[in-house]
Amino acid sequence: MIAIIAILAAILFPVFARAREAAKSTTCISNLRQIGMSLGLYMSDDDERYPDRRDLKSSLPGGFRPWTTWPPSDPRSGWAVVLLKPYKVPSRFECPSVAAIFGSEPSVVQEPSSTERSSYWMWRFDRPDDPIPLDNLWGKTPEQGVEDLAASGNATVGQPTSVADVELAVDPYFPRTITTVAPALRGKSAHFGGRNRLFADFHVRFLRDGRLNP
Repeated sequence: MIAIIAILAAILFPVFARAREAAKSTTCISNLRQIGMSLGLYMSDDDERYPDRRDLKSSLPGGFRPWTTWPPSDPRSGWAVVLLKPYKVPSRFECPSVAAIFGSEPSVVQEPSSTERSSYWMWRFDRPDDPIPLDNLWGKTPEQGVEDLAASGNATVGQPTSVADVELAVDPYFPRTITTVAPALRGKSAHFGGRNRLFADFHVRFLRDGRLNP
């Protein structure tokens, strides 16, 4: 009997684990859609431009990029939690899988206040430079953003032709192929084998990535 129970447990445990992960991924997708809706409402009140809060990027607790390893810039999105509060963005601006996988990893988690927490990355709002880099969207219209991204020469951006090609937010991930990723983080992601991504037309899609742990 004990042997049978052990066999059943070995069979069912991975099934239950996959079911839990699927539920968390679904919640993450829902969060990203809500973030997209909140950002869209903000832009409708601001001449259809992306926000420009480079000041928050530098002034939130911990400052800009308080780590020395990968990522090479600071894609954390605490500034968006603060900015989008009037538009009903959740105060815990994060994927439900993050806490168990990354804990309070400083390159992932940002806490603008004791009640606010962010763990999504927004690569196109990752630097406070002046002038605004071509591969950042601060203060630009969506059309200008697409044009600048295509001209930026950033290989991670590619050649977007419309807002549907422009990533706005993504759950955190650490490719194992990048040597500057800390060994303890290498290959880790919020969702095994890939990540959920919010695009500038506000659709969300899961991307599989062979550089991440399956």
